Amino acid sequence: MKCKSLSMIAGGILGLALGLTWSFSALAQVDPLPSWNATPTKQAIVEFVGRVTKVGGPDFVAPAERIATFDNDGTLWVEQPMYVQLAFALDRLRAMAPLHPDWSYMEPFQSVLEGDVKASAKMDEHDIVQLIMMTHAGMTTDEFSKIVTDWLTTARDPRFKRPYTELVYQPMLELLSYLRANGFKTFIVSGGGVEFMRPWTEKVYGVAPEQVIGSSIKTNFQMRDGIPTLFRLPDLNFIDDKVGKPVGINETIGRRPIAAFGNSDGDLEMLQWTTISDGVRFGAIVHHTDAVREYAYDRQSHFGRLDVALDAAVANRWTVIDMKKDWKVIFPFDPR
Repeated sequence: MKCKSLSMIAGGILGLALGLTWSFSALAQVDPLPSWNATPTKQAIVEFVGRVTKVGGPDFVAPAERIATFDNDGTLWVEQPMYVQLAFALDRLRAMAPLHPDWSYMEPFQSVLEGDVKASAKMDEHDIVQLIMMTHAGMTTDEFSKIVTDWLTTARDPRFKRPYTELVYQPMLELLSYLRANGFKTFIVSGGGVEFMRPWTEKVYGVAPEQVIGSSIKTNFQMRDGIPTLFRLPDLNFIDDKVGKPVGINETIGRRPIAAFGNSDGDLEMLQWTTISDGVRFGAIVHHTDAVREYAYDRQSHFGRLDVALDAAVANRWTVIDMKKDWKVIFPFDPR
């Protein structure tokens, strides 16, 4: 009886060990990027992460230096038919118009108020800045944050009829999580307004407000009825686009990233700053090639133009993410 009992115990231990081995093996084989097709693009990402996280390996990067930066518009969520923040500004303009009767005969405001969608979509940089100054200032930072949050709750994209915060790219959400699971700190580095993004990036992307870098207008400190506030002024402070992105990264992070992800010429300098340096580096561009599930655009697009950076990707051996070929799904709500 004693031998039989020992045999049963040994068998149980062996079974448990085999079960644990199988479980660990199964966990190791779980795909961290299930919405990515098995293409060279996915392989390049996984290989890069493996190289910089392999302790004792020649390309190992300490966790403190594993910095990855992401553009927002067109890289993490939609930017067609216009930037989401521009859509927000246009709605703000319409809401504020009764207090500004002179806008009815002033451009670019007149076209917006008359419902000229094509004219609104073709606003140049000067027009957009002017619009931002008029609609984003004259309030405290807390008041602006509430306006943004309320708008995102009710606004709907004209094509997909969904909240803009649902029009985020599922493969990129997985990539953010995958990098963080491997010791990376992820930052958003966007030409969009930093105060426009901070109210929602943590909930949508898992990126905390202090890890969001963006364009800004000037603010000043005021005591209002005994309460300390920051008041937003109609004056530009910093444009976090093109050559501004490396400057913003350096001032906010203080470390050069080892990975950067963008989708347009506005991200060129961020990719150069990240990849043209010593050590293992990774640069990637999201190329919008899927007109059926999302949009197809590059060199001729008014928003998110990808021209010079697309050519630079070849010269610098950056990975070009082909949306149509590399992604199984685009949005979290797409059928699997």
